[in-house]
Amino acid sequence: DLYSCKIQEDFYSVIVSRRNPLASRKSLSVLDLRDSPIIMPSPASALRKSLDRIFEEAGITPNILCETSQSDLVIQLAAHDLGVGISSKSIATSAQDGTYAIVPFESRLHRSIYYVTLKELLDYACEQGIIENSIAYRDLFDAKLMNCLMPRPSEVIGHFWKLYEESPEAATNYYYKLSQDSNYIRRYRVSKDMKWKTDTKYGELDITVNLSKPEKDPKAIAAAKLAKQSGYPKCLLCKENEGYAGRVNHPARNNHRIIPITVNDSQWGFQYSPYVYYNEHCIVFNGVHTPMKIERATFVKLFDFVKLFPHYFLGSNADLPIVGGSILSHDHFQGGHYTFAMAKAPIEQKFEMEGFEDVEAGIVKWPMSVLRTRSKNPDRLIDLGEKVLRAWRSYTDEDAFIYAETDGEPHNTITPIARKNDDFYELDLVLRNNITTDEYPLGVYHPHAKLHHIKKENIGLIEVMGLAVLPSRLKQELADLAEAILSGGDIRSNPELEKHADWVDEFLPKYEHITSENINEILQKEVGLVFEQVNRSINTFQCVRKPRKPF
Repeated sequence: DLYSCKIQEDFYSVIVSRRNPLASRKSLSVLDLRDSPIIMPSPASALRKSLDRIFEEAGITPNILCETSQSDLVIQLAAHDLGVGISSKSIATSAQDGTYAIVPFESRLHRSIYYVTLKELLDYACEQGIIENSIAYRDLFDAKLMNCLMPRPSEVIGHFWKLYEESPEAATNYYYKLSQDSNYIRRYRVSKDMKWKTDTKYGELDITVNLSKPEKDPKAIAAAKLAKQSGYPKCLLCKENEGYAGRVNHPARNNHRIIPITVNDSQWGFQYSPYVYYNEHCIVFNGVHTPMKIERATFVKLFDFVKLFPHYFLGSNADLPIVGGSILSHDHFQGGHYTFAMAKAPIEQKFEMEGFEDVEAGIVKWPMSVLRTRSKNPDRLIDLGEKVLRAWRSYTDEDAFIYAETDGEPHNTITPIARKNDDFYELDLVLRNNITTDEYPLGVYHPHAKLHHIKKENIGLIEVMGLAVLPSRLKQELADLAEAILSGGDIRSNPELEKHADWVDEFLPKYEHITSENINEILQKEVGLVFEQVNRSINTFQCVRKPRKPF
């Protein structure tokens, strides 16, 4: 009942070391193997059953060296002349490194390779009652299926570092493609995200309406409530997620592979975000479940990574609530192969710092408070970063409404971003403050209430650099707004659109002609300009008339 299409007949071959006399033969029969130690497939495999039948018909008892169904192990043992192996020609050819010969097997054993889509397999599983037909259970099952096709973690790691010897970019290209081909990065969902750019006086801001994270269905929500609570893995960033089968309240990661790296003399993991908000959006996480902390070691870690992968930037969310990321419990960074508007923004005011006259430094032309430091020596940026961090942690300016702490609660921290730009290393330091008041219970330096119709969530690293990650509700709301504006409908009478009414009244007079051809472009532009205001609202020196002066 499952639609499929045969795309290849793959014949089995004999794998022997180049040193083995059998390597020179044009073909081999089962009789030729009677005196050789044989690396046999596991007894339960279809290939083993066929081989047992062939040896029995020839009246030969095979000399079995060992049994394994791992093709790479069969090839390695044969290449070292420990025995002869039987493997599919396509697998042996793809792994060929010149140490072994692939000799045709006269018995003409073969396997048929079929094409079938993952969606069809999931549909079939639902029809047969193997899984429930819901997003949560389909996601759990597709990760399990894709893992059957994935190389082992050790193979991925080995191939990655082998390619790294060629170039860091070759290694990341391979790993990024693998993360997509494995369906760990679900491209069909990521492609649904709405994306556009908006011109502002600070450059082109990236706008994304996030549609990649699927809505949870009621059955999955109910099942999650009834599910036994588990502390494993401790969070979504722990290394134990690699290969984890998942549950209704924790995503499956059977098809996930992690690259281990060393930063600041400690073990960290390198992986890609499954939601890829920008090109090669990666996550670098501590091998130990430990909380986020911005300190001197943070800058060391950032540059250790950038030195390993100079084509990538790497940044950290701040380490305090409101101004931090969504996961403060596990130390991690985010990076990738993308140039954000903030990285392109120029320095509008240069200055020197005592003791660091050799370091280029200045205030960046950006809607928030950003210091940029540049040097060919990253160690100098680490030292200067530490000095700025210490100064900012203890900085209070009552006139600017900046308090280092209130009632013992610290408020000042930094969002740092490191990159290499030609021969220079750069470290951007974004000054953050999470103080709240009765008037601003979500934070003084947080998107203000009049902007919540577009963006209410915390502003993390990605937004700081100039990419808005906006809620999925906006897809339908913007479509409904376009229709209401064109038809002259009463936006305030619509419960879903009422929150946008003041905003629409504010921007509509700017446009003389609004038509069905330009309404979507107008709405996208105005959403982008709201995001510009969002970023200005987190400027820590916004409470004074001339914010650059105290800065």
